[in-house]
Amino acid sequence: MEIKSKVLIAGGTGYLGKRLVKASLGQGHETYVLYRPEIGVDIEKVQMLLSFKEQGAHLVQGSFNDQRSLVNAVRLVDVVICAISGVHIRSHQILLQLKLVDAIKEAGNVKRFLPSEFGTDPAKMENAMEPGRVTFDDKMVVRKAIEDAGIPFTYVSANCFAGYILGGLCQPGHIIPSREHVSILGSGKEKAIYVDEDDIATYTVMAIDDPRTLNKTLYIMPPKNILSQREVVRIWEKLIGKELRKSSISSEEFLTSMREQDYAEQVGLTHYYHVFYEGCLTKFEIGDEGEEASKLYPEVKYTTVEEYMKRYL
Repeated sequence: MEIKSKVLIAGGTGYLGKRLVKASLGQGHETYVLYRPEIGVDIEKVQMLLSFKEQGAHLVQGSFNDQRSLVNAVRLVDVVICAISGVHIRSHQILLQLKLVDAIKEAGNVKRFLPSEFGTDPAKMENAMEPGRVTFDDKMVVRKAIEDAGIPFTYVSANCFAGYILGGLCQPGHIIPSREHVSILGSGKEKAIYVDEDDIATYTVMAIDDPRTLNKTLYIMPPKNILSQREVVRIWEKLIGKELRKSSISSEEFLTSMREQDYAEQVGLTHYYHVFYEGCLTKFEIGDEGEEASKLYPEVKYTTVEEYMKRYL
C-alpha cells in the first residue's frame, strides 16, 4: 500500500487554502492545518477550522512571530504547502514565507515545500511593469531562499483563478458576468488560461508525492481552458442565448486609467495588462524544469470554462 505524505497547510482558511485542505483530506493524506493564535474572534475562520477538524484534519497552533512554533509544526509532517495571500487587494504576505523557509531548514525533515505561488510563473516575469512586478520579485526572493537552503520544492503556476477572472468575463473589477455589455481588453484575442480553484487544489496535492514534479514547476494549463477573452465571451453568449454589446479599451486607455488608481489596485491591474494585452501566460514553452498537470494526471476530469460558466445562469 502506498504511504502518503503527512501534509501541513499554512493559510488553510484562505480562498485557496480551504480547497487545499479539502483536497489533501480527500486524497487520503494525514493533514495538519496551521492556525495563528492571532486569529482572535474571527468566528468564520474558527468555525472553518473546527469543520476541518470534524473532517479529520489536525489543528496546529503556530505563529510567524514565533519561530519555535513554526519549527515544531513543520516537524510533524513530510510536506508543507503555503497558501498565504499574495494579492495586494487582500493582503500581501509573500515574504512572511522566509520565516517558514527558516523553520523548514532548521527542522530538517521536510521532503517537499510548495510555497505560495499559484498564479503567473514569476520566473517568466523579469520584465514585468511597476508596480505589479513586486508580486513576482517577492516570489523570486522566496524561491532563492528555498533553493539556497537546499529544500526540495515544487512551484505551482495555476494561471488565472476562474472565480476572479471568468466571473467578470475577464474584466477587472467584475466577478459576476453581465447579460448586457462587456468591455474588450485590446483586441481581446490574447490567450489566457483559466482554472477552477478546486482543480488547482486537486492537481497541487497530486503533485506532492510525485517524483516527476520534484524541484520543478507544475504548470496547470488545461487545454480546453486556453482561450481568449473573446472566446470566453462567446461561450457566455451561447449559454444565455444573447449577444452582448461590446466596447473596447485600448492599451493606452487601460494604462492611463490604471495610473489613477491606488497602489494595491495598480498592482492587480498590471497583472491584467500582462495577461490580456501581452498574452504572457501562453508565450513560452515548458522546458525541462517544468511539467504540465493535465498531461501528468489525465485521470483528473477538470472543469472546462463552459462548465464553470453555467453556475452564473
